[in-house]
Amino acid sequence: MAGEWFVRLAALGLNLPEVAVPVAAYVPAVAHGDVIYVSGQLPSVRGRMEYTGRLGAELTIEEGYAAARLCALNALAAAASVANGPEGVGPALWLQGFVQSATNFYDQAKVVNGASELLGQLFPNQPHARVAVGVASLPLNVPVEVAAIFERIR
Repeated sequence: MAGEWFVRLAALGLNLPEVAVPVAAYVPAVAHGDVIYVSGQLPSVRGRMEYTGRLGAELTIEEGYAAARLCALNALAAAASVANGPEGVGPALWLQGFVQSATNFYDQAKVVNGASELLGQLFPNQPHARVAVGVASLPLNVPVEVAAIFERIR
């Protein structure tokens, strides 16, 4: 049933945040046909970056995991904003995770699990494809950026 993920979100003690304001020339999400494309989301709450720094230098895997989870919440909020609310958002089809990494950090996949595992809890038995990539830097010195494609429910 559409919107069940929103009930699961509340059961986890989480709320859908306000849609993050873009930091450059793009929109948070675009609905097209049966999919919703979500721009890269940062680990922010009400415009404030909750995490900054590089994984393997200033931040631990656990902190990166929490940052990725926050990025996924922001992605869901962006998707819901163009899909007439949470009922219009289906499971993730594709997830892209970018991890600002020290040169000797190789656990990007464990960090991006913060986003993937939250989506798995919200949309059980509906897996998504994904990529986790280490990068030298990210906007605003954030440790993680997550982009996604969700199924659109009409």
